[in-house]
Amino acid sequence: VQLQASGGGLVHFGGSLRLSCAASRRISSIMGWYRQAPEKQRELVADINRGGVTNYVDAVKGRFTISRDNAKNTVYLQMNSLKPEDTGVYYCNIRQSFLEKESWGQGTLVTVSS
Repeated sequence: VQLQASGGGLVHFGGSLRLSCAASRRISSIMGWYRQAPEKQRELVADINRGGVTNYVDAVKGRFTISRDNAKNTVYLQMNSLKPEDTGVYYCNIRQSFLEKESWGQGTLVTVSS
């Protein structure tokens, strides 16, 4: 499967961005967004299953919203009230499951200026 991520960019503190990640085929397992800040380990930001059940890291709760359009094989991450600490490369991910291998998108850079 191929994952094509888009939507990153430079935004000021308090701004918004919407990330998209389109898969090349139907995905049965959990899809998510991870981020990697400079000199830090990659961390889970949010994930969502096909049924729409979501999970967020505490640092983004109330500011970020993950959603999924199964008909388009696409997962989105709406990011509001962005902070400089949200800066990093954001990767979309397909969680390994009985039917899926773990897969990663190419990453999209989000930079939040103070």
